[in-house]
Amino acid sequence: MPRPTAAQLAYGSCTVIFSTLAMLLLSQTSSGLGVVVIALSALVLGLLVAMTVPVPKPAAPTVSVARPAPTTVTVTERRFPVRRETVAAAGAPEPVRERA
Repeated sequence: MPRPTAAQLAYGSCTVIFSTLAMLLLSQTSSGLGVVVIALSALVLGLLVAMTVPVPKPAAPTVSVARPAPTTVTVTERRFPVRRETVAAAGAPEPVRERA
């Protein structure tokens, strides 16, 4: 069973507090049984709200991209690996160093 998230706890708690206050003020009950019924109904409402808050989906597994095998160059029967270098992005100026 997954643990509740912070959002679920916050929404549920706020619902319980505010719905209890609203129902007590609107009903103007002063009997013990009325207060208990209102408190229980607020708890049920808070639980319902907390369980219906959208739960974030687990992160999708990342797909690793396989790098191509390094190419080789044959020079007089010897093979030397060739390193591929990335080119700076177009539009991103490189800093220019000038003599002072």
